[in-house]
Amino acid sequence: MKVIMTGGGTGGHIYPAIAIADKIKERYPDSEILFVGTERGLEKTIVPENGYPIEFITVEGFNRKNPVKNIEVLKKLSQGNRQAKKLIKAFGPDLVIGTGGYVCGPVVRAAHKAGVKTYTHEQNAFPGVTNKLLEKHVEKLFLGFPEAREYFKHKEKHVLAGNPVRKAFFEADQKEARKKLGFSQKDFILLVFGGSQGAGRINKAMLSVIETMNGMEGIQVCMATGRRYYDAILHALKDEMGIKLADNIHILEYISNMEDYLSAADLVISRSGALTVAEVTVCGKAAIFIPSPIVTGNHQYYNAKAVADHGGAIIVEEKDLDHEKLIAQILKLKNDPRLVEEMAARSKACAPVDAADIICNNLDIRR
Repeated sequence: MKVIMTGGGTGGHIYPAIAIADKIKERYPDSEILFVGTERGLEKTIVPENGYPIEFITVEGFNRKNPVKNIEVLKKLSQGNRQAKKLIKAFGPDLVIGTGGYVCGPVVRAAHKAGVKTYTHEQNAFPGVTNKLLEKHVEKLFLGFPEAREYFKHKEKHVLAGNPVRKAFFEADQKEARKKLGFSQKDFILLVFGGSQGAGRINKAMLSVIETMNGMEGIQVCMATGRRYYDAILHALKDEMGIKLADNIHILEYISNMEDYLSAADLVISRSGALTVAEVTVCGKAAIFIPSPIVTGNHQYYNAKAVADHGGAIIVEEKDLDHEKLIAQILKLKNDPRLVEEMAARSKACAPVDAADIICNNLDIRR
């Protein structure tokens, strides 16, 4: 069996595709899986790191701020359509599965026109434009959140699956993760990240948190800044604020072994993209979610709300983000282990336990 997985741009589109691919390989070890993405997206490095081959096509999203630039976008889309058609013909897939991002459009449409069975997965409570446009071309549309149903037309195609998470997150163990990362079993571990690209507003608020907690006994602060913010954050801490970072402060560009850090953590502060929410809940972690305010339909807020409504997370909207209040909230949770344990259990109850299995069960696989 040959399968094309397509999705890209951010980790939120790429990692669910990898989780689905892993499940297909687990069930059908002789299957051949090819990823299709763009060279501009994170898939260029993430996919090969996870053991899968990848091909690239040329495509990018429309520019809403400067419509004149869309002339070039249309040229690239036309080129991408031709490239996708050529790839489909050369590889000869039995199935094509898209997980979001602009690259899915040309690939799924080309596969559909060639008579190949096509599927898409929508991670968010508020769907992206590409998946809405592709709905008419697919056999089934897998949903990460039930709230997304109202934004699509063909209800008969919908399968509520949840968001697929890689096996490593289900297998992660807190004690072993802390040992692997060199952290004490007794310390309170705070993990902070802003998604695969980083989040400038969260990073800025964390400067004061780090200043307060630098050298504090009993707490470890791990912050992934995103590669484009890393140098600026270190400059702000060391040169502008004059802070000599103590051993309990860990500033990272990017976390590739997120399953270890999430498993080790007691509390997570992060954006609330669909994949992040899924991984946090699978690991059963108390969280402070700070939804991005600049995403379509405010979907990160609704992703976070699905967990907060069950008591597994606290939502702090970016407009309300205040470093003093954030410090107070972190210390409150650090000093109340029972509350953290209760939030962790409620978070775990929201986890999409069998999303990849549900998706595989609904693929038309003829062998």
